[in-house]
Amino acid sequence: MTREYRIAVVPGDGVGHEIIPAGVQVLQAAAKRFDFGLSMEAFPYGAGHYQKTGAFMPDDGLDTLSRFDAIYFGAVGLPDVDDTLPAKLFTFAIRKHFDQYVNYRPARLLPGIESPLHHKTAQEIDFVVIRENTEGEFVQVGGFVQPDEPSGFAMDTSVFTRTGIERIAHYSFQLAQKRRRQVTNITKSNTLIHSLAYWDRVVEQVSAAYPDVTYKKMYVDNASANFVLHPEYFDVIVTTNFIGDILSDLGGAIMGSLGLGASGNINPERKFPSMFEPIHGSAPDIAGQNIANPVGAIWSGALMLEHLGEQEAADLIVNAIERTLRDGELTKDLGGSAGTTAVAQRIVNEVTNS
Repeated sequence: MTREYRIAVVPGDGVGHEIIPAGVQVLQAAAKRFDFGLSMEAFPYGAGHYQKTGAFMPDDGLDTLSRFDAIYFGAVGLPDVDDTLPAKLFTFAIRKHFDQYVNYRPARLLPGIESPLHHKTAQEIDFVVIRENTEGEFVQVGGFVQPDEPSGFAMDTSVFTRTGIERIAHYSFQLAQKRRRQVTNITKSNTLIHSLAYWDRVVEQVSAAYPDVTYKKMYVDNASANFVLHPEYFDVIVTTNFIGDILSDLGGAIMGSLGLGASGNINPERKFPSMFEPIHGSAPDIAGQNIANPVGAIWSGALMLEHLGEQEAADLIVNAIERTLRDGELTKDLGGSAGTTAVAQRIVNEVTNS
């Protein structure tokens, strides 16, 4: 064994305690096949930790996580915990502290899955949403002024910097060069005439450095319709934090289930650890029933290996997912009856024996 990676494992809450152990099994099987090591350490951070301690992670939590090569994360949130806190005190804190400015969310129709868009094929549903992940609409700059008074008001301020826009645009165009050479900037600059007009201006300026990539701009209302009517229009999408949050879930839906969706919160320069997680939430209503779909978490693990440079292992996991789904090993959300553990074990077997 010549390579070893340190992975912080954070199952989080709800179904995270089922899907992340499933993903760990698959990752270890892939590591064994390709003779590299995964040194994994689990941490109980999340809403459950908050209920016990008053914090989503300890004061030194970020320092602890900084010592790892990557973070493998499940989901965060519980019904009895204020739903404004998980983002503020956990996910946003990690994304910003580790400068994970790329949110990478692929959407493609996998074998054996029927999309709600019944007339569309796998060739027509295959795109990646690249969401700016550390600024924009989610910087949480704002406040309340006399909120209980008749004249009370609330305000949130978006922040768009040239540096932030340029780097997410460069990442998107460079990704498109490895795919089908098309970038669509999804925006709403006809109404947000300062912030998103500036976003558009900077993205277009960056596009000039990539003459081999076709660049298009599309307003988000039109894009939302085209996700459903013409998903084949899209290859690489670059968009803002808020717009990307919504559109990437729509992408998961047209794949057939949010349970299939994978994502990476990436620091491309690898100055800091990146974090990989399925796009769905903690789903506490189905936790502990062995019915959660582990594919999104397992695919996120493959994205993590790809980021770490283990492309062959990542490809093997994705191929194993495809064979498992093609053969009808489906969880309840996909119309099947297989449990979380059964799907995971089948993927482990495919990784081990293929």
